[in-house]
Amino acid sequence: MTEEINDEEKYQQRSRDLDEETLFVVSQTFKALSDPTRIRILNLLCTEEHSVNDIAESLNLSQSTVSHQLRFLKNLRLVKFRRAGTTLYYSKDDDHVMNLLKQAVEHAAHH
Repeated sequence: MTEEINDEEKYQQRSRDLDEETLFVVSQTFKALSDPTRIRILNLLCTEEHSVNDIAESLNLSQSTVSHQLRFLKNLRLVKFRRAGTTLYYSKDDDHVMNLLKQAVEHAAHH
């Protein structure tokens, strides 16, 4: 008879066995989510893709600021892009992190 391990037990096992790479990725993910500008960008990309210009205009930010933050988020594989001519369109690349962001926003809304 095979004993099934529930999700909580799986998490507890993984959390005991955190390697350095996992620790680094988790800390970088939370670093990404600790910046208000990056949160605003990710929130905008949660539902649909946008060009750098669209993001800058929608959030009242400079293109330079948006590009810098998108580069950071792309390096963490939280966003991805596609090219259409000379325009880059960015979209979410990690539903897990987007769900984490949505939960944090919902949590904040309850206070």
